[in-house]
Amino acid sequence: MTSGIERSLPNQIDRMARAEGVRRSRAILRDTHITLSHGSGGKASHTLFDAVIAPAFTDPILEIRDDSAVFAVHSFAGAGAAAGVQLAFTTDAYVVSPLFFPGGNIGTLAVNGTINDLAVAGSTPQFLSVGLILEEGLEIDVLRRVVASMAGAAAAAGVRIVTGDTKVVHRGKADRLFVTTSGVGVMREGCRLSPAGARPGDRVLVSGFIGDHGMAVMLAREALEMEAEIASDCAPLHTLAAAVLDASPGARV
Repeated sequence: MTSGIERSLPNQIDRMARAEGVRRSRAILRDTHITLSHGSGGKASHTLFDAVIAPAFTDPILEIRDDSAVFAVHSFAGAGAAAGVQLAFTTDAYVVSPLFFPGGNIGTLAVNGTINDLAVAGSTPQFLSVGLILEEGLEIDVLRRVVASMAGAAAAAGVRIVTGDTKVVHRGKADRLFVTTSGVGVMREGCRLSPAGARPGDRVLVSGFIGDHGMAVMLAREALEMEAEIASDCAPLHTLAAAVLDASPGARV
């Protein structure tokens, strides 16, 4: 005999799917200029993506909209393509201010954030690229500290930084230092994780306190008139994700 919750799950799932379809089909951007809200990750960000960015890049992998793109790389021999390895690929941009905060800095945030995007796809992170946008006037010692921390974070996670680029812009054209990172990971065999797999009634595991990083950055920015010892929880989570998958291969997200 099924419970009322179990009987209602198909209807809930159907309503969620229809709501998502309506949201995408009706994306209308009424703003004429970019505002900070478009980068917040909320409704304005999604509307910008749905109305402007996604229509310009029509690709079935992009349409999935996960943290990483997952695809097979085939080796070609003779007339056909042999079965290839499944890879995860992700890219991110980091513009945090201040550059240094309790528990990390923009460099460790970039490395660990990209590692984690690969981890939540079900892959083992392998390689990273780093792009640095430097503002004229940035102290060399600041840059030295950031890249040293990036190298340390990558080494501690067992991930290699193998390529990158550096550009310098005029004074006042950037907030001291911007970082972009991309990463490649090898997918766990038979594994496919995605937010699209979430279902009503799922149990959610939380690895720590929610909001530590945001609060640490705001306190370092002195945006809050309060005193508290809060450090960012910036850390690589690929070993934790692997442990969860070992213990529960049926995990969906």
